[in-house]
Amino acid sequence: MKVIGVVGLPASGKGEFSKIAAGMGIPVIVMGDMIRKAVSEAGLEPNDTNFGATANRLRAEGGMGAIAKLCIPEIQKQSAPLVLIDGIRGDAEVALFRQFFSGFVLISIDASFGNRLARIAARARSDDFTSADALRNRDMREQKWGLLNAVKTADLHISNEGTLDEFAIAVHALLRRIGRDP
Repeated sequence: MKVIGVVGLPASGKGEFSKIAAGMGIPVIVMGDMIRKAVSEAGLEPNDTNFGATANRLRAEGGMGAIAKLCIPEIQKQSAPLVLIDGIRGDAEVALFRQFFSGFVLISIDASFGNRLARIAARARSDDFTSADALRNRDMREQKWGLLNAVKTADLHISNEGTLDEFAIAVHALLRRIGRDP
């Protein structure tokens, strides 16, 4: 089984990338689902503050690769030839995935601050916000987890500055190429 991961700043397009992959029949393991589950189990309101605090707590208790550790058994349960991990947030997670999955491929999704802010305003998830300051704060929180270091170690980069259709075409092509590579 080949395992690939996507990394990028908040609202760069990781979720859209994953939807496209799922539409191609590729199983997707969402790292954020591990955090959402922990928030729910703690009886907390699903919002950005509680997601961030829970992610910080999990990392404080289990190390910077804690959320990746929660994903590994879910990935290993898959029988598909290609599996996608959505939502990598740090270099410790990348190191762990590279350790567990030979040939792990990391894809960075690049998008400008303005485009990311507009996408957050449009998607209206429970952990979203619409102010530039809130996005800067979230960027800074995730950068403390090693996000920019993970982006720098990406094997491949894909831009998400155009339309959703343009992004979908690029993602399809990239995933078909990866799926064919040995």
